Amino acid sequence: MHYLNISFTYKNTDISVREKLAFDSDEKKDQILRLLKSSKNIIECMVLSTCNRVEVLAYTDDIKSAMTHIIRCLAVYSGVFEDELFERADIYEDSGAVHHLFAVASSLDSLVVGETQIVGQLKNAFKFAFDNASSGEHISRLVHYACKCAARVRNETQISKNPISVSSVAVAKAKEIFGTLENKTAIVIGAGEMGELAAKHLIASGANVIIINRSSDHVEELVENLGDKASWDSILKLKEYINKYDLIFSSTSAPHAIITGELIEPQEFRRYFFDIAVPRDIDLVNTDKISVYSVDSLEEMVRRNLALREEQAQTAYSIVGQSTNEFLKFLKDNISIPLIKTIRKKAEICAEAELEKALKKGYLKHSDKEEAAKLIHQVFKAFLHSPTINLKSLASKNDAEQIAGGIKFLFDIKEENLENLTKDIDEI
Repeated sequence: MHYLNISFTYKNTDISVREKLAFDSDEKKDQILRLLKSSKNIIECMVLSTCNRVEVLAYTDDIKSAMTHIIRCLAVYSGVFEDELFERADIYEDSGAVHHLFAVASSLDSLVVGETQIVGQLKNAFKFAFDNASSGEHISRLVHYACKCAARVRNETQISKNPISVSSVAVAKAKEIFGTLENKTAIVIGAGEMGELAAKHLIASGANVIIINRSSDHVEELVENLGDKASWDSILKLKEYINKYDLIFSSTSAPHAIITGELIEPQEFRRYFFDIAVPRDIDLVNTDKISVYSVDSLEEMVRRNLALREEQAQTAYSIVGQSTNEFLKFLKDNISIPLIKTIRKKAEICAEAELEKALKKGYLKHSDKEEAAKLIHQVFKAFLHSPTINLKSLASKNDAEQIAGGIKFLFDIKEENLENLTKDIDEI
């Protein structure tokens, strides 16, 4: 069995393709998971979709077949040709897939290194896949270890101190443009996670914020939590606001652009639009009076962020490497330990059955039962000593799964017999 990760990020795929691949609703996530699970070679899978990345993680018995199937499914879903997707994708297998996911969870592969939303996004992506029967114990273990790794990186480095997100980078760019945001009014379209973060950073910078949203759901509570500098209004007044104010942030989950040239009225002042949504919310051309910044166009500030955090990132990558090795050892241990326990249990059951037969047939006196049981137990312990030592050494062998498969065949061990024993593996 193998882990496989197919990754499309700001590094290898521009936003025009990423937005076609984005799974920005539960319906779309469910659709792609069903497509992916239609392959007999994909045992488990999940998708992680954010403004900067689309990741497909699979647990498979055939990497090549699974890879082809995943790309084909993404092509059907997005309308992007398979050849282009293969060319753009970063594809990670086995230990590479583990290391990549741990780096993603630790925010080392993010557009803004150190941003803290990614762990929550990863957990939500796994929960959705698990609730929809697409993920199980194998991806669950991997995500669990990925979150443990991310926690170590947060606790043992400074990389997430004063956390930076795409929203905060956009606000920082606005401060750079205007000099100060003190008492300035900014429009934030959308009350989701990115919009909420943008509003918080704007208010922290001294701005007043008007949140434009489709409904009052969530936004009223959000405005109350943000305090006196925040208010909200209906999306029906969108045109009025984008033609009245010069600082606009947009991050909705709309499947298409909501701000287009038809809504723009000529003004004497220059307007700055920050589009932090994927798919993009804003379809405008830059002019002498209109400036549009998308996620990808914030890269200069991101590079500064990378330079400042380079030393901490090196320490963090060391933690990711250690955590990857720990997980791989756990996987190999998880092959041998249940086998050892199952073989010992089979020996114990066999010994007890033979002891009962001997007592019934009068080969042994009942008064000797306890001593005989001790002797038999010592015999099968001695007999299984060498096999036990050798099984424990499976963790260091590259062909551990094949060896384990042979042992299961020889001892007639079914997979379901192992499952109950793996539950208490941490106690061994």
